[in-house]
Amino acid sequence: MPVLVLRPEPGAAATAGQARAMGLDAHAYPLFSVRPLPWQPVPREDVDGLLLGSANALRHGGEALDLYHGLPAYAVGEKTAEVARTAGFDVVTAGKGGLQQVLAGVRPEHRRLLRLAGRERVDLAIPASVTITTREVYASEPQPMPPGLAEHLNSPAIVLLHSGEAAAHFARLCDQAGIRRNLIGIAAIGPRVAARAGQGWAALRSAVQPDDSALLALAAQMCEEACSGSRSQLPEQG
Repeated sequence: MPVLVLRPEPGAAATAGQARAMGLDAHAYPLFSVRPLPWQPVPREDVDGLLLGSANALRHGGEALDLYHGLPAYAVGEKTAEVARTAGFDVVTAGKGGLQQVLAGVRPEHRRLLRLAGRERVDLAIPASVTITTREVYASEPQPMPPGLAEHLNSPAIVLLHSGEAAAHFARLCDQAGIRRNLIGIAAIGPRVAARAGQGWAALRSAVQPDDSALLALAAQMCEEACSGSRSQLPEQG
């Protein structure tokens, strides 16, 4: 059964490559293109550390990022942390449970954080001891459905969804193209993302952790389940 990866590049190719290494029939069809946004830097002396929810913030932040080299950085996951280290930042934490969990572990001496974010992003509950200044440094622009993706969706497939915006956009595209939802299994990186996809899919599951490893493990399970015809016997994850 094909596994379809819809996240923007370069993440789409990376996820598809990991999936193929697991023996999955993976195909990358990015439904978003990422572009930089103009932004006004915050004076370095007003910042104790950076909060990074995506490697795209570093890929598209531009020359203004040089101002913050050497500052401690809190990254949502190891992939973002790797890009941050390469870009010259001192990674304090690489989270495993989402940006909210990372924020809960901010050190007392890093109470003034600069969040480099996308135009669409997850809302955070900010602890009383922390102040966050947010700068939107990139945007993910929705793209039309590529012909190859539409062809795959006319038969059973598993679709990986990495964001709520992707979930909502994918659902709209399917409805516009007359794609039958009951042919498609959805593997979402978290419950919020799954909720944005809506109902009517052959399966709608959430990874046990909001990272690629857990999402791909879920996709592999769903493929095995669908191929064995035992979907109804597996519990929902969430």
